[in-house]
Amino acid sequence: MDAASPSALFLCGKSSAEFEFAKSLKNNDTLNLPNGGKISTHLQSDINSSRFGEDAFNVDMFFSSLSTKRFGRFLIWSPLLSSTHDIVSHNFCELPVGSVCVADTQSKGRGRSKNAWESPRGCLMLSFTLQMDDGKIVPLVQYVVCLAVTEAIKDVCDRNGFPCIDVRIKWPNDLYLNGLKVGGILCTSTYKSKKFNVSSGLGLNVGNEKPTTCLNTVLKELSTSSNEFRREDITAAFFNKFEMLYDIFISQGFQTLEELYYRTWLHSGQRVIVQEKNEDRVVENLVTIQGLTSSGYLLAIGDDNQMCELHPNGNSFDFFNGLLRRKLE
Repeated sequence: MDAASPSALFLCGKSSAEFEFAKSLKNNDTLNLPNGGKISTHLQSDINSSRFGEDAFNVDMFFSSLSTKRFGRFLIWSPLLSSTHDIVSHNFCELPVGSVCVADTQSKGRGRSKNAWESPRGCLMLSFTLQMDDGKIVPLVQYVVCLAVTEAIKDVCDRNGFPCIDVRIKWPNDLYLNGLKVGGILCTSTYKSKKFNVSSGLGLNVGNEKPTTCLNTVLKELSTSSNEFRREDITAAFFNKFEMLYDIFISQGFQTLEELYYRTWLHSGQRVIVQEKNEDRVVENLVTIQGLTSSGYLLAIGDDNQMCELHPNGNSFDFFNGLLRRKLE
């Protein structure tokens, strides 16, 4: 199986320690795919840019902008892969915490509720690992990931003199730009040896105009220059921001990040229709979103001044279609 095959993985490290780990993985043929899929592993030195195209993910550029101590330092890159999420979740225990898998193209990208995520070239597609002790806060980590993405985009704009690209968070884990979805987050977890192993995935439309829009399309509309966002810059900025925000989240709780989160999300003061069971009937009511509850659901207030917690009904692609209301005592 040659290096251009769909399941070719290039193992890369920022420092000598990660590079030695990459060699060990390759020599021991450690990694594998679900359902017995075959993988060919290669080292960073085997990457030939002329073979994969100038728009292939530039690992050296990414590492030069990365300043983390844990996240993103060991990277798996593939020109074509079924799913980055499958790689990190299926091989979680074989990888250092903070490892990331990036693909230029995916054939079976995953979204929320088993939805497919379209993964054309130009889209940033990555999944990474983290490990948590407290199961009560695992559902909140997706909000930290979303926040890190929006903060990373702002950082790239500031450092490069780009006009502000105002990517916003749509609860619980979507990213919107000018009213169109440009990205999404998928977090899954398993419990093993008293730890929660979390695999977190990100899909972000950077240079692909379809199926909705992308960062570079909006940037061109706002600027006369030929500058563009690069996936490598956003990925490095994301991990730099995520490591900082995640450390605050673990040590001080999500409430420390709530003000920043609310400045970025779409929902403060939003009026939504919710459904509530009343004996044998389902009654619809209007409520106003106030924020998040401690468990990560939406906090809202009804016209009767009753505070309530909103849950998705689990049947709709749009979580704001038919939210279920639970009164808070």
